[in-house]
Amino acid sequence: MSLKGSKKIETNRYELDITISGEDFRKAINEVYKQKAGKIEVKGFRKGKAPLHIIEQLYGEGVFYEDALNLLYADSLTEAAKEAGLTVIDDKMDFDLVSINKKDGVEFKVKLTTKPEMDIDGYKGLKAEKVKAAVSDEEIEAELKQNAERNARMVDAGDRAAKDGDITVIDFDGYVDGKQFDGGKAEGYSLTLGSGQFIPGFEEQIVGHKAGDEFDVNVKFPKEYGAEELADKDAVFKIKLHEIKVKELPAIDDEFAKDISEFDTLAELKEDYKKKALERKEKSADEDVENQLIEQLIENLKGEIPEAMFNNRAEQNVKEFGYRLQMQGMDINTYMQYTGSNIEELKKNMRPQAENQVKVRLALEAVAKKENLKATDEDIESEYKSMADAYGMKAEDIKARIPAEEVAEDLAVKKAIEFIKAEAKITEVDKKTEKKPAAKKITAKTTAAKKTIAAKKTTAAKKPAAKKTDK
Repeated sequence: MSLKGSKKIETNRYELDITISGEDFRKAINEVYKQKAGKIEVKGFRKGKAPLHIIEQLYGEGVFYEDALNLLYADSLTEAAKEAGLTVIDDKMDFDLVSINKKDGVEFKVKLTTKPEMDIDGYKGLKAEKVKAAVSDEEIEAELKQNAERNARMVDAGDRAAKDGDITVIDFDGYVDGKQFDGGKAEGYSLTLGSGQFIPGFEEQIVGHKAGDEFDVNVKFPKEYGAEELADKDAVFKIKLHEIKVKELPAIDDEFAKDISEFDTLAELKEDYKKKALERKEKSADEDVENQLIEQLIENLKGEIPEAMFNNRAEQNVKEFGYRLQMQGMDINTYMQYTGSNIEELKKNMRPQAENQVKVRLALEAVAKKENLKATDEDIESEYKSMADAYGMKAEDIKARIPAEEVAEDLAVKKAIEFIKAEAKITEVDKKTEKKPAAKKITAKTTAAKKTIAAKKTTAAKKPAAKKTDK
């Protein structure tokens, strides 16, 4: 297999003229023959025992040409692109078969899209503001209260009427026009009064009742309610109030510190909270500085980026999103069912993020190339070891999965980031001059979808979820 010729036909588009020798092609034909001979019946021969030349006489010399070419195509294209010094970025290629026969082999031409050659300037002396990391006493107290909430006990409220803030355990059974409706019934349901979890008027009518009471709650479904058959309808819910509970928070003292941590005193626990909070804020400030610099960096990127790069990245983001959903116990098809979306919508919504990712990578690669930033053999070995430790695998197994060239490229990009930060003018401030609102993470939708699924059992009495669009 060899590259006969390479020519640029337009920006980021090349045509490769590739040949496969007769010897290699004949070997591939024999390989295909071995795989398929067992399925071919030839009169006078046992099934699968007819020689190759007999099958070719019956069905034509080219009977296995297509399969043999398919067997060699991917490797021959990869080798040719490498020889031409090109990185192929799509599989939507224009294929043209020039010639094919057993004696001379194959010649074909492929038009393909390649990774662009980008240029960049103005990447030295970029400016950024870094917010000084500081933790107030109020923040520490707030974290302690959150921990106290998490460690609170639920205790019986005693012989008194329910009030806002109480946790009630109820049975409810809903009727519209005297008939039960789907999703309007539940037993032993835990409802915090005043949480706004159910439609307006529902929780308020439980206030004032005692455990053991049975009563009706009269409400009206909102006009914009999710279930159209219930929208703007009067409903009656028959309620049985089983329990009234209240949260009993633990005292925040030395005993509390011992119960929830390895520390003996509250003072030590507070100091640990402060230390960790400072580390988090310092890390967040560093990441923010990096984001500021990268935003400026991609503005200085020069070159034409093929549409295929953005599409490929968006598709990869959808796949990664699917993996994250699986780790959270949901598959992507279920997610789309509950959110009313589809794969094409997801790709479209992830397109802005994909464009930014592609531009950032190309910009950093351009900086690495200009500054001749390369990973050493020691860097690569160290990275393999780090990945092996992170995934609990042997370094050799990681090497078998991830080529050293890819690791070297990633490390060069990391070096570019560090170079840009080292050359930047970073000013420490108490508060940033201007802060753009952070983009919503798609993972937030995962949580919303889970809540939607969990709510399917008893949705009729609850507020309809606001309509959302993927971001």
